[in-house]
Amino acid sequence: MPTVAFLGLGAIGAPMARHLAAHDLGLRVWNRTATRAAAFAASHGAIRAATPADAARGADIVLTCLPVSADVESLLDGPDGLLAGLASGSVLVDCTSGDPATSRRIAARLAAQGIAFLDAPVSGGVVGAENAALTVMVGGEAAVLERVRPVLAVFGKSIVHCGAIGAGDAVKAVNNALLALHIWSAAEGLATLKRAGVDPAVALEVINTSSGRSNSSMNLFPERVLTRAFPRTFRLALLDKDVGIAAEVARAHKLPTPMLQMTAELYRAAHLAMGEEVDHVEVVKWVEQLTGTVIQ
Repeated sequence: MPTVAFLGLGAIGAPMARHLAAHDLGLRVWNRTATRAAAFAASHGAIRAATPADAARGADIVLTCLPVSADVESLLDGPDGLLAGLASGSVLVDCTSGDPATSRRIAARLAAQGIAFLDAPVSGGVVGAENAALTVMVGGEAAVLERVRPVLAVFGKSIVHCGAIGAGDAVKAVNNALLALHIWSAAEGLATLKRAGVDPAVALEVINTSSGRSNSSMNLFPERVLTRAFPRTFRLALLDKDVGIAAEVARAHKLPTPMLQMTAELYRAAHLAMGEEVDHVEVVKWVEQLTGTVIQ
């Protein structure tokens, strides 16, 4: 097996790295909050790297999992940056839910030094990461993907080659834009039905055996909205970012996409109103406020 480094031990990254630590990969970890990396290394037998360069030095495959593509790009330069540690022939696999334009820019810079790049965002949330059941959407050369597939398979249940550099980012963004649209439309629909005298639980019983069903109606609303649990598993701020990426991809290709653009505007407004820490499903509370109707 190759030697591996992992940078970014957040809610999704930490369980991904934990699965990697269970294999003989000489795992080195780095995190912007050094204490988190130190605690992870102590608990899982990994090596804590002091800098991104230190993490990448000697690694065949370097994985990053950060909030946005700009965070990854910011780690490239300087004496402590990734480019100071990555060797020719190595591969940088970015599992960030990033934007295609930045991924293409990173890939071009790495290629000039003989380093391969894949954008490989993941879907499945914290539960999928913990259960090594993530879907990995990969953009880049198919031959490079085959080189790193055994490592991705440690935490990914489904690994799909989506196309050239940026394709994985684009698929992830559009997927999450659909999630956002499903949550918002279900909230509006259930608020309407409640005002019409229909119990939301009864409405969902019908919807979830009919053509209007979605993962949101089948799982998120019964488990999180009707119960008022709203566990914080994926921040609204990050969903807003992803929907914005999807809308930008459509604009870049000059496509008329009124639903994508409107969804991006709605989520940006909700994010600004509700703050940085709320969960993505808590956008339902914003719809409830707009409609004056609690879905319960």
